[in-house]
Amino acid sequence: MDKIEKMKELIKEIDKHNYNYYVKDEPTISDKEYDKLYYSLVDLEKETGVVLPYSPTLRVGGQVLEGFTKKRHEVLLYSLNKVRDYQDLRSWTEEMQALASGTDFALEYKFDGLQMVIEYNHGIFVEATTRGNGTIGEDVSAQVKTIKSVPLKIDFKGRLIVQGECMMTNKNFALYNKSATEKLKNPRNAAAGAVRNLDPKETAKRKLDYFCYSILLCEGQNFQTQQQMRDFLVKNGFKTGDFFKICKNADEIIEYIKQVDKVKNRLDVQIDGMVVKINKVSPREEIGYTAKYPKWAVAFKFEATEVSTMLEDVVWQVGRTGRVTPIAILQPVELAGATVSRATLNNIDDIKRKNLFTKARVFVRRSNEVIPEVMGLAEKYENSKEIVTPKNCPVCNHNLTQKGPLLFCTNHFDCKAQVVDRLCHFASRNAMNIEGLSEKTIEAFYLNLGVRELSDLYKLKKEDLLSLDKFKEKKAQNVINALEKSKNCDLSKFLFSLGIEEVGLKTAKDLAKHFKTLKAIKGATRAELLEVEDIGEIIANNILLYFEDKDNLKEIDHLLKMGVKIEEVKESGDKRLAGKTFVLTGTLSKPRKEVEELIESYGGKTSSSVSKKTDFVLAGEEAGSKLDKAKTLGVKIINEQEFFKMVDMK
Repeated sequence: MDKIEKMKELIKEIDKHNYNYYVKDEPTISDKEYDKLYYSLVDLEKETGVVLPYSPTLRVGGQVLEGFTKKRHEVLLYSLNKVRDYQDLRSWTEEMQALASGTDFALEYKFDGLQMVIEYNHGIFVEATTRGNGTIGEDVSAQVKTIKSVPLKIDFKGRLIVQGECMMTNKNFALYNKSATEKLKNPRNAAAGAVRNLDPKETAKRKLDYFCYSILLCEGQNFQTQQQMRDFLVKNGFKTGDFFKICKNADEIIEYIKQVDKVKNRLDVQIDGMVVKINKVSPREEIGYTAKYPKWAVAFKFEATEVSTMLEDVVWQVGRTGRVTPIAILQPVELAGATVSRATLNNIDDIKRKNLFTKARVFVRRSNEVIPEVMGLAEKYENSKEIVTPKNCPVCNHNLTQKGPLLFCTNHFDCKAQVVDRLCHFASRNAMNIEGLSEKTIEAFYLNLGVRELSDLYKLKKEDLLSLDKFKEKKAQNVINALEKSKNCDLSKFLFSLGIEEVGLKTAKDLAKHFKTLKAIKGATRAELLEVEDIGEIIANNILLYFEDKDNLKEIDHLLKMGVKIEEVKESGDKRLAGKTFVLTGTLSKPRKEVEELIESYGGKTSSSVSKKTDFVLAGEEAGSKLDKAKTLGVKIINEQEFFKMVDMK
């Protein structure tokens, strides 16, 4: 075999592994084995002086460009008409069924990225062009070649023009921002900025993806349906996303839209709605187009997850660790189905980086169903004011200490906000589970009964409680009973109750499972802590610092002396679910937490997302998109009866 033929063979093998890794999410070789193949190709290219036009070595990016060349689209790119609500959607589907007798509908994600058109000829990547104004775009071929989910060579040898979306997944966005000097604002802007960067090497660093959803031109092919188009794209190695449904009517479309709406903020890709097209291709030309959009397709937009509003003021909130966090007070605005009037600002560096001012208009985003976040400055005015970093605690007036971009109040036992928050966490359901201790009750304990430390709760007597307003005989006795009952707790809940920074319930469970006893955790070295799954340097350091603090050790001793008994982890001989990962979805007959604990007791693991590594999806009533993804990936789906049979329960 000559060297050029050897290069072709290497490219074919590397392309196969790239497809498995970047499109199918199913790596088939190790990084070391992949590197060996890749650098064998690099060496041959140097030796021969030949780089084939579809070589994966072209993906790293070449010379910095001087500018972008304008390119006229061969096929006009239309926008999509939007339906405002479900009634509009029903009206549209009824109209389409009348115009295209017997048609069903294709339903897909509406990706929120940068639209891109890519052309192939003779099976080879030719060029990539941005949407631009729909008629003229910009040639960004060098940048798009760096995207590893874009095939540089395909099986189809005719001329092909496809349309899709360049995107940065949430996972890659978070990974990039971890080490970036200049943080990216959001995945959409990150993708657009990467593609329009004149240095392709910078594009490559952002690890973009390309999701393909439309065929604009395909020489010699006559597609009957949207389903056939998608199958063609998949067959030729394009990434298409994990959601595609054929629906018979509006009811089915709406049901799927509602399911996606519930989980959209937990997806790895940014979507802002759903696209509905008639599945049949032949009636499309007859149904036609307006000047702006095809009549045979519509977009159903979800409620906005990013809006602009006025930043009226900034208040500083003190948490249980003493950390002082800035909170934005906003002019109330509707966002993702809720009225938002407060949002997080993270820290003082975040405020400076985003160039924020009070009495200025800012962008606010809501993601993952958590507190909204101020993303950046939209517009500054004459009366806008600089945000001043406080020098004293807003609650107790104690001097603040700065550690990097973070502010702390070190008045650990006499700062009301810290103490009350710490006690609330300790008493919460997932910690010591002390019933009847609301934030108002704990605040009364602080103000009237001198409660400052966790162990002070167990010093309370019934007569102390009766001295408080709104405490009668029955309520006082109930609290005393709840305190007594809480003294028996398992190790993971006790660890969680201590409020060690960044040690959540899962980490506490992992620590308990690994070390078995509190004594072992207290004496663990950094190296031993890092052996625990999902514990990295930061969490390990937080645990070490907590147990090196004499006050913390003294408080644990006080709790034990007050009668707190920690149930240490005993090895179970039955590990029938060892090595198995379960994902739970839908409504189950038992509380989800109880089922998760049952799985863990038999050596299994639970995860919140479905992947190829998932062994079983346990599906209850009204299971949503996780069930669909399991079907797509071929993951085994079981019902409750099958699960309980696995663990010998009726």
